[in-house]
Amino acid sequence: MDLKNFASAQQYFSRRSFVRNAGIASAAAAAMPSFAKAMSQQAAAQAPVDGPNGRQRGGMRMPMAADTVIISSNENPLGPAPVALEAISAAAKKGGRYDREYSSAMTKAISDQFQLKPGYVRVYPGSGGPLDLALYSNIGPDKPLVVGDPSYEQGFRAAATCKAKCHMIPLDKTTYKYDVKAMLAADPKPGAYYIVNPNNPTGTITPKEDIVWLVKNKPAGSVVIVDEAYHHFSNQDSVLDLVAQDQDIIVLRTFSKIYGMAGVRAGFAFGRPDLLARFENVTVNNRQIGSISLTSASAAAASLTDPNLVPLRRKINRDVLDDTLAFLQKNNYSFVPGAQANMFMVDVKRPGMEVQKMMMTEKVAIGRVWPIMPTYVRVTVGTPDEMKKFQVAFHKVMNEPTVAHAMLHEYDIPHELDRA
Repeated sequence: MDLKNFASAQQYFSRRSFVRNAGIASAAAAAMPSFAKAMSQQAAAQAPVDGPNGRQRGGMRMPMAADTVIISSNENPLGPAPVALEAISAAAKKGGRYDREYSSAMTKAISDQFQLKPGYVRVYPGSGGPLDLALYSNIGPDKPLVVGDPSYEQGFRAAATCKAKCHMIPLDKTTYKYDVKAMLAADPKPGAYYIVNPNNPTGTITPKEDIVWLVKNKPAGSVVIVDEAYHHFSNQDSVLDLVAQDQDIIVLRTFSKIYGMAGVRAGFAFGRPDLLARFENVTVNNRQIGSISLTSASAAAASLTDPNLVPLRRKINRDVLDDTLAFLQKNNYSFVPGAQANMFMVDVKRPGMEVQKMMMTEKVAIGRVWPIMPTYVRVTVGTPDEMKKFQVAFHKVMNEPTVAHAMLHEYDIPHELDRA
């Protein structure tokens, strides 16, 4: 694997340590309670498990060692770009006043980039909040939700919160794309279809033409919600042009992934003004929920001005991913083919949760397990060094005998659902 690009990027993304510290401070400033998170917490309190993967909430869990390799949350180890850190430093000086400048500039920057008319974009602190708003405002007891399986659990959790029936449609067995025809056949009057593209957890792509077909053939009154959190890692065409065409579609984007701003919190909801206005049916406090910090807004807007950021980071991720998949293939480990994101799934041929726990004994935190694929674990693409440590630990664990779950410690392994 060519690591020259990674080495140059590490130098590129590590300038000005004082600005990096300002970025850490901005992460705390960006955090805020949201109606969507409160609703999810309420649902979690009413149920014994946190979504379909059965992860128990609460109880005693062991903290991770400080030197644990964390490749469980689909984060970007490169962090914010230099232009973002410089923007944070400059904007923070104005932090004593409410933002009357940066969020508007951020909205205009993204609208101009995708040639969207005014009113088609809303900014938020991350995309988890607006994703919940998009789901809550379109599903309910008489408006089922149709999702892929496996898929990001926020759809499943929103259905539980809204007491909506949730149709979980298995992905195509060969390509692991969303089976849009099966999704269409699942219910005559759904409230919404939820598609993550590239998909979380498989990292696989659903071709744009399939999503266009679903939008054109779905029942009237329903909405297609497309989560493009990992879009920049792929070469797939976006469906944002369908928003500009006034189709029944809501698209979510985030700066948490390729832009490395998971802790800084910045994201968008794209849709026709009437679809975005439905968010007010969930909470009239939508303005406060969408109150992104001025440091986050400035970092996001600045990131959009760097033309080399996305292609460089896409290549870095691809190089490390290819190197890791080559290791798996060389050692005859099966994995889901076609990953085009910063994650992949590998078949461990035994209960995946057991391997996740065994990997923690090697100080490597990997992702969770989905019920429909119980012997697969999800792994985030980290730095080359982190993935080498993963390879050593994984090879060791896979050559050890099976250990009963009860014999292994429960660790507080982080994952992206914790902050959604």
